[in-house]
Amino acid sequence: MFGPTASGKSRLALDIAIKFNGEIVNADSMQVYKEVKILSARPKEKTVKHHLYGFLTVKKKFSTGSWYKLANKKIEDINRRGKVAIVVGGTGLYFKALTEGLSEIPEVPRANINLKLDKNYIQKNIKIFKNIPINDKQRLQRAFAVYKYTGKPLWMWQKNNKKNFKIKDFIKIFINPPKTEIENRIKIRFDEMLRIGAIQEADNFKKIRVDSSNSSNFIIGLNEISQFLSNQISLNELKEKVIIRTRQYAKRQLTWQRGQMKGWKGFTDTNYLDLRKKILSYLSKT
Repeated sequence: MFGPTASGKSRLALDIAIKFNGEIVNADSMQVYKEVKILSARPKEKTVKHHLYGFLTVKKKFSTGSWYKLANKKIEDINRRGKVAIVVGGTGLYFKALTEGLSEIPEVPRANINLKLDKNYIQKNIKIFKNIPINDKQRLQRAFAVYKYTGKPLWMWQKNNKKNFKIKDFIKIFINPPKTEIENRIKIRFDEMLRIGAIQEADNFKKIRVDSSNSSNFIIGLNEISQFLSNQISLNELKEKVIIRTRQYAKRQLTWQRGQMKGWKGFTDTNYLDLRKKILSYLSKT
């Protein structure tokens, strides 16, 4: 189950797990980190087993490939025990890897370059950066490193995807509340995050030595709270910045869904009880 941030995925996953004797597998790239529970919106409810949540220190690098290997093992273990694996999150690349397979790309050192990014260089070397958005710096750097150390573009490696599961093994759904509903939920959720200790969590994160290239640095709210703590912005400005950035993230997630998940079954209900009823009914018949 895929959905944008603040769409209610975690609550739905729990109800699905209870109904169908399932266990939940995390597919959110930021909820893997143990030191950032509040700002990553890690689910609190543990009446059913949850896997791959809060198990990794923010000091560690973690890739789609790393998640893919762990998720495969978890899903196979859950199925072996006669239960249903419910994979839930908002990281599109994780779902793409799981449903379409992932290439065996050799380990390569991180490119020691600053791709800030010269658009002319990218356009002149399009064979290296094929299919990668020009504003996606991390993936551009990864593509450059793969080409530099293997002599073969990333997209060519990706053509030979290896799959652990078949498409028919999955029932694929996504939830997509209206834009105004998502925006309202984002505001309410961040107020709650502040109430339960998001500022202290971000301050604690600052004290940990985390490599600047690690993806944990991009958890929404960390940088903004740091600015607030150093008196660069007010509390209201902090809220505004985080809400805007979260809305932008939700928009990117929905753009991914429209482009990459065309065969998935979508649900747009805003009333939770109606949404749950429709999804459980659909799953029961599928």
